[in-house]
Amino acid sequence: MQRRHLMVQGLALGLAPVLPAAAQAPDSLKAGDTLRYIVPFPPGGLTDVMARAVGQGLGERWKLNVVIDNKPGSGGQIGADAAAKAPGDGKTLLAITLAHAANVTLFKGKAPYDLLKDLKPVALLAGSPMLVVVPAASPIKDFKDLVAQAKARKLNAGSSGNGTPPHLTLEFFKDLTQTDIQHIPYKGGAPSMTDLIGGQLDVIFSNFPESIAHVKSGKLRALAVTSKERHPLVPEVPTTAEAGMPGLQSENWTAVLVPAATPDAYVEKLAADVLAVARQPEFVERARSQGFRMDPRGPKDFGAFLKDEVERWGRIITAAKITAD
Repeated sequence: MQRRHLMVQGLALGLAPVLPAAAQAPDSLKAGDTLRYIVPFPPGGLTDVMARAVGQGLGERWKLNVVIDNKPGSGGQIGADAAAKAPGDGKTLLAITLAHAANVTLFKGKAPYDLLKDLKPVALLAGSPMLVVVPAASPIKDFKDLVAQAKARKLNAGSSGNGTPPHLTLEFFKDLTQTDIQHIPYKGGAPSMTDLIGGQLDVIFSNFPESIAHVKSGKLRALAVTSKERHPLVPEVPTTAEAGMPGLQSENWTAVLVPAATPDAYVEKLAADVLAVARQPEFVERARSQGFRMDPRGPKDFGAFLKDEVERWGRIITAAKITAD
């Protein structure tokens, strides 16, 4: 796939923040420098949208150019490896998601970099929960019914691919319920949604943005959302905890890392300004309209969260014997 280098100005897809007066860039950077913000996925997805919004805000605060470098491939590994091998001069940022935490186990012994050693946490930005959806005509009426049906007969569930957040959440559900649902991986969320709407699948634990429009149009029925609180875009849909399964919580989060050699003082300054951008009220409101749940955390808290996610999903991947495509 062709690599795309795009300036962030005007391309944040409606998430551009309204910012206060410009903050001063770290001493290692000067006006006119260019920051390379690697997004290891194609343009247009939630990770890309958030990176462009944060990059635009950071560029405005620091009076620098921020270039989004989309480097998709290998489940996010190609872009992450490029960032891990970049100089620690403060000019390279990396966007990551839950997929990168899962990749530690999925690509164990095969990955070209070490997520926890070769990269340094900067900030957690936001999460987007899974939406448990079935066809509108499905006999499965609610989440408790899904559990009962999964125990009574062999259901099939689609996902956007092996090792993706929808697949991991499905395996989490299977582990909690001790059911044997047949997993059918697709090459992306859109084709799996098409087959679910058409009745070829029973259920998908979907990425929120991939299914919300179909829920709103009445083509799909949402049974539950896998977050702690109900989602403002579908306030009528219960959480998995409200539906009787508090242990099933899963969000496809997005965050910022830098090469491990980047000085700690720079990381602290970068984190403070990234979080300042992410906490602007207008930014938060627009992010929520895109399906995000804002969850800004600095280097220390995000670092602990990242290690926990690597361990949590590692256990699920190992137990389910999930392998990468």
